[in-house]
Amino acid sequence: MRISIYLALLASLLAPILSGQEWTETSPDGAVRLVITLSADGVPRFAVRHRDKDVLLASRLGFEGADREAWRDGFEALEERRRQQDTTWSPPYGERQTIPDRYREVMVPLRQKTTGRRVDLVARAYDEGVAIRYEFPSQPKLRRSLAFTEERTEFRFPAGTVAYEEYGTEGPYRRVPISQIREGCERPLTVEFADGRWASVVEAAVDRYPPMRLSPLPGEAGLVSALSGPVRVMTPFATPWRAVIVGDRPGDLLERNHLVLNLNIPCAISDTSWIKPGKAIRDMTLSTTGGKACVDFAVARGLSYVLFDGGWYGNPDDDASDARRMGAELEPVARNGRLDLAAVIAYAKQRGIGIFLYVDRRALERQLDEIFPLYARWGIAGVKFGFVDVGSQEAITWLLGAVRLAAANRLMVDIHDGYRPSGFTRTYPNLLTQEGVRGNENMPTASHNATLPFTRLIAGAADYTICYYFSLERQKTTRAHQLALAVVNYSPLQLLYWYDQPSSYRGEPEIAFFDRVPTVWHDTKVIVGQVGEAASIARRNGEDWYIGSISGDVAATLSISLAFLEKGRRYRAHLFENGENRAAVRQRIEEVDSSVVLTASLPAGGGQAIWLTPVR
Repeated sequence: MRISIYLALLASLLAPILSGQEWTETSPDGAVRLVITLSADGVPRFAVRHRDKDVLLASRLGFEGADREAWRDGFEALEERRRQQDTTWSPPYGERQTIPDRYREVMVPLRQKTTGRRVDLVARAYDEGVAIRYEFPSQPKLRRSLAFTEERTEFRFPAGTVAYEEYGTEGPYRRVPISQIREGCERPLTVEFADGRWASVVEAAVDRYPPMRLSPLPGEAGLVSALSGPVRVMTPFATPWRAVIVGDRPGDLLERNHLVLNLNIPCAISDTSWIKPGKAIRDMTLSTTGGKACVDFAVARGLSYVLFDGGWYGNPDDDASDARRMGAELEPVARNGRLDLAAVIAYAKQRGIGIFLYVDRRALERQLDEIFPLYARWGIAGVKFGFVDVGSQEAITWLLGAVRLAAANRLMVDIHDGYRPSGFTRTYPNLLTQEGVRGNENMPTASHNATLPFTRLIAGAADYTICYYFSLERQKTTRAHQLALAVVNYSPLQLLYWYDQPSSYRGEPEIAFFDRVPTVWHDTKVIVGQVGEAASIARRNGEDWYIGSISGDVAATLSISLAFLEKGRRYRAHLFENGENRAAVRQRIEEVDSSVVLTASLPAGGGQAIWLTPVR
């Protein structure tokens, strides 16, 4: 009896869809299936299956118009268009050297019967997942300007799905049922299905459009896109992509995160030779003496940059501070005397070290057009944006316009605080990295660190600001854990020694790992992926491999297979492991090949860093 009632209810829910139209696309490898439907009453929906199992149930698409006319129903379909692509491309730098871009696409033009307004649904099925967006074509007989109060893209999940929710600029993660997610949940949103498969909801190509967050559908095991404010566009216009990366294990999500880049426009910078990823140390003294000491340390330790953080041009919270003044008299912030920035820049240039300057949003917004050409003349390598607004359409338009202006002046960029990547670095690779992560400014738990590779890092680079010497009382991990984070956390501009200074170094031999580890990679493999419990990630640069393994708040023993190594070749493995206490790091060397499985016995908050190089 119960089965009959259930089937009858299901049939009644599906009837409007089944009596309408349907368009299907399948990924090139056949594993991912995307379905768009238009019900009898003109409601568009999309659904996703992976290996013949549901990822997204039929989820509505549409907008709420500012003119009180909904763009959610009453549509009719025009003639569909299909195309496919099978190419590869190579970014100037990244987590992998060659990126496959293979998909099958269907475009379903929709016209609202009562108004004649057009919106085209563009949907792609990739081997890595699916992507869908709205395109508003030019409509000569209608006004070019369109305004929306809300976007209503739904994500309805199968029963039993749980997610890793996070809120705010630098929040912690929590594993909850989908039904418990609150308003304004951040993305990427990683979900775990009852049958053991995984997916991540991401967005790509956010430009001139507010970032998407996710809010609950009342009474449903589903979510809906939530924008921080209204949207006004001029046709023709294409929204950002809403995408879902799929996998059989958490590590698949990170290994397939190039989908975010694929959904962005190719590089707009003709000559990228001046864009140079590297490692950096922050000078906190804001003095000539301290700055030169950091330059010397950078030379000795194989770093590329020194960052002068907030305060070099005066109090960044004071609108009177002038980011155009190279020789500003600093208040008590400069504990070691004045900062002669021109002298430090010249000293750094002589020694092959670049300078990054922090500039707060107040000065950026007020002086942007002046300071970037000025910094280019000074010989500055890049700018770190601080406390910029990232919520509204206007804010994102301004922010990415500033990245474009930086590129025109050959300046690299690091955006701190709330900005999260959506692949814009493919188009403007001078945007090296961004924060949007709970990093070592907050001294997060080890379990948080073991969650990041399968949540936030799916979207792209994260400036975590690694520490090493700083207070073990505040840090919740071992020093070996911090070494491993240089591999686990991808960031082309890797800020090391965040709360440390050159005087902290006492000749510790394990710092050789920080000296050697690159910041960009030719390949990336996830060996162990246990969200919140443990992560082991292998990355290749040239012929050398690096492995970073970390445990969460509970001790873990990891089996690290080296099957990714070139067959028939032997490697010398330099291992940096936990010692007798949290501060100690033990080193050993052994020869290995692709048949070897290493064991990492990690205490709570522990880590292991490995450098593997071919035996000559």
